[in-house]
Amino acid sequence: MHIQEKFDLSGRVAVITGGAGLLGAEFCRTLAEAGASVAVVDLNAASANGTADTLSKSGYHALAVPTDITQPDSVRAMVETVLSAFGQLDILVNSAALDPKFDPDAAAKGIAPGAFENYPLDDWNAALNVNLTGMFLVTQACVQPMLAQGKRGSIVNICSTYGLNGPDQRIYVREGQRVAFKPVYYTVTKAGVLGFTKYLAAYYAGTEIRVNALTPGGVFNNHEEYFVRNYAAKTILGRMANKDEMNGALLFLASDASSYMTGNNVIVDGGWTAW
Repeated sequence: MHIQEKFDLSGRVAVITGGAGLLGAEFCRTLAEAGASVAVVDLNAASANGTADTLSKSGYHALAVPTDITQPDSVRAMVETVLSAFGQLDILVNSAALDPKFDPDAAAKGIAPGAFENYPLDDWNAALNVNLTGMFLVTQACVQPMLAQGKRGSIVNICSTYGLNGPDQRIYVREGQRVAFKPVYYTVTKAGVLGFTKYLAAYYAGTEIRVNALTPGGVFNNHEEYFVRNYAAKTILGRMANKDEMNGALLFLASDASSYMTGNNVIVDGGWTAW
């Protein structure tokens, strides 16, 4: 097979959760450009529709499916919609996750936002519900058609370098003053994503359902100058990632180009974890 054929997703259907997000929208476009029909799954209906409309206007097959991944009924309805529209489900990209949200009252209390000692239980529970339970529910529902279609499919779970290492809290200091802490839930849930990935890969031994993780480093998203400078100093390449720099790795994992990979983690972090 010609190498380009291994990356060809023509005739396949992909579900991307968090599909209207910074990376999620990039993943939707990447898989669509490779020939897949894509379901843009996102809690924000307007954003999901906008992403799908943009792809459709460019000639790709895309469908917006607003979904609350923490609700089993919503997840089941999403899968039914995808199957009704496209007839199959071959690829799942679990990209949905809560971004760190800081206690808005922390500063007034004299507490640095995200501090572990006073981190709100409600925020902890909400993050576990989306970042882990949501991924569990979506995967559980999406794997059913994969099994029915001949026990074949590719699942890609989006992790983070902070799921591999504890956050360097020094990069959240501006001019000697602490701005915030990276909150505890982010490392805990992203580490859980790796465990979930390895569990599923081993569980589906004997099938052609492959489960891998993609671990991005920090992606620039209009961050403050102090943060960009601090973060860049931690990477070998000396900068944050552009939002399109995860797309090649994502396509590799989703396609037959990675047909001999399962239970693995592809790290794209500019060298952050190499020193």
